[in-house]
Amino acid sequence: MKGIKKNSIILLIVTILIVGFVLKDDFNAIVDALLKANLLVLFLAFLCQIVALMFEALAYKKVVDSYTDDYSYKSALKMQFITKFFNGITPFSTGGQPMQIYLLKKDGFRLTKATNIIMQNFILYQAALVTYGIIALLVNWKWNLFKEVTLLKNLILLGFLMNTLVMLGLIIISFSSKFNHVMIDKAIAVLAKLKIVKDKEKKQAEWSEKVDDFHQGTTYLKQHKKLCLQSYFYNFVYLTLNYVMPYFVIASLLGFDNPVTPIGAICSSAYILIIGSFVPIPGASGGIEYGYLRFFGSFIKGGILKASLLIWRFISYYFLMIVGAVIFNLKGSEKKCE
Repeated sequence: MKGIKKNSIILLIVTILIVGFVLKDDFNAIVDALLKANLLVLFLAFLCQIVALMFEALAYKKVVDSYTDDYSYKSALKMQFITKFFNGITPFSTGGQPMQIYLLKKDGFRLTKATNIIMQNFILYQAALVTYGIIALLVNWKWNLFKEVTLLKNLILLGFLMNTLVMLGLIIISFSSKFNHVMIDKAIAVLAKLKIVKDKEKKQAEWSEKVDDFHQGTTYLKQHKKLCLQSYFYNFVYLTLNYVMPYFVIASLLGFDNPVTPIGAICSSAYILIIGSFVPIPGASGGIEYGYLRFFGSFIKGGILKASLLIWRFISYYFLMIVGAVIFNLKGSEKKCE
């Protein structure tokens, strides 16, 4: 809880600084744009984000369904909101997956099974993310949408390669039992030499059993190719809706006849997400906003651009975090009542 409070304070300070920076030069134009926003179209942006999250929950539930029939879609949807909260308050979005494993254990899953679920879900998400990265790179190569952001485009290529390597690494860990046995045995041997582990053979036997359990789970999932394809598809739809959402935000300010196309919004959003992976501050605050202003600044300028940033950031980040925090606290209260 101390870590949550500390990160929340850091996030609040950074948010205040960023909002102040965004407002300082175009305050009147930004306020005027916000007041004139089309609320019906703005509702479509909110709806786009919620439906995206629903598809993300479907992708997650498909993986869980390969291990049990007792996990409800409602639980999967709650899990996604809670994950957004813990990802949002931790550097590099590292808090969501440990919390997912913790909550699955609370729901009665063994540690190895919970770890299997989260690992496989993350691999399928990474596969969809890398696919979108390839699409965004090809689209920009074809039409050169972002002529003024050469440095960021280089970072994007690096980020894309990093995401690809992460996915390949996870696949090796998930499906190469021999590799994992060798690495764990070597790690325990080193710890034994450092006197951290006392009974080397016993620890190696314990971890060998856990590795076997883990790979039984991955083998089981590998046998359910249709389920994997469904989960991958749902993740792809989730990313599509998530990426296209800024188009509706900008349409609420300028109307649908504006310089931003759905394809432009999707490519910009895909690149912004990659830029955010380099920022160690909770929520990638600062980097995300800078990326948004640079990429969407290729299409729109001034107060409209900054007003759309504030709306988009609230819907895609702060709104999800607030709901996630409420659900997490309510879930904690339910456990206490039980």
